[in-house]
Amino acid sequence: MTVMAQASSNRWQHYYTPATVEEAVEILQRYDGEARVVGGGTDLLVETRRGLHKPVSAMVDVTHIDGLGEIAVEDDYIVIGCGVTHSQIVRNPHIIEQGSCLAESCGVIGGPQVRNVGTLAGNVAHALPAGDGTIGLLALGGEIEVAGVDGARWMPLQESFKGPGKSFIDRYRQVLTRLRFRPTGPGEGSAHHRVMRPQGLCLPIISMGVRVALDADNVIGDARISMGPVGPVPHLAEPAMDVLIGKPATAGQYAKAAAVALQNVELRASKYRATREYREQMVRTFLPAILERAVERARQGLS
Repeated sequence: MTVMAQASSNRWQHYYTPATVEEAVEILQRYDGEARVVGGGTDLLVETRRGLHKPVSAMVDVTHIDGLGEIAVEDDYIVIGCGVTHSQIVRNPHIIEQGSCLAESCGVIGGPQVRNVGTLAGNVAHALPAGDGTIGLLALGGEIEVAGVDGARWMPLQESFKGPGKSFIDRYRQVLTRLRFRPTGPGEGSAHHRVMRPQGLCLPIISMGVRVALDADNVIGDARISMGPVGPVPHLAEPAMDVLIGKPATAGQYAKAAAVALQNVELRASKYRATREYREQMVRTFLPAILERAVERARQGLS
């Protein structure tokens, strides 16, 4: 299906709604860099109209591809199609119970109207340093599937970021088709927290997600901590994770992890959101609290 749109210097002329991934890829190849993938369009369409992206001749809407508007459990993964909206994720019982930090992170994106249209795939492909859904999926150890002329392949989410707003996904020739993560099991828990201005500014002051695995002796066997914006790309705080692994789940250890995380990130001041010092205090305050919430969820799974 093709919908004609009025041509101008910064708007597309054709809008496609392919029924299959293969059809979407074929359209992209045919336009050879003059077509771009669109999902919910909550960021892309606004920025395109403002002239922040190079003009293209066509948009390829992948949200109508059969099966990619669903959330499924497949081969020990929770799999999320590229057409799945934030609202679907927030309501999904599998994600609420076994991917809590993703449900929490998608639940604070924009307002209800944005969450009803915007997609997690779009959030990931946009590659902003503090995309909330991206931070939640990164904490869970998420992976993404990218399809192109040579077929489809899965890759770790953290390997897809190239810079602020830049992804290794070629959005003019490839399609981010699905996302997945291993659900938390007994003795595992996750949590997310976002600090933002009360006026409802879209971008967060700081966004953090964690996933932990706890044994019966209250020792942390594994941990992941994601943060943003603390650098040019969504950040996996590996030194802070190392502080936790093999150590008891205590408030003192959480505080140590927060301190190490701050030693290995680049917090910046923002004229419109927060000073560097304020962001630092938010990490010191909320990262231990998020870890405690994730550990408590892990304990509930052990009982």
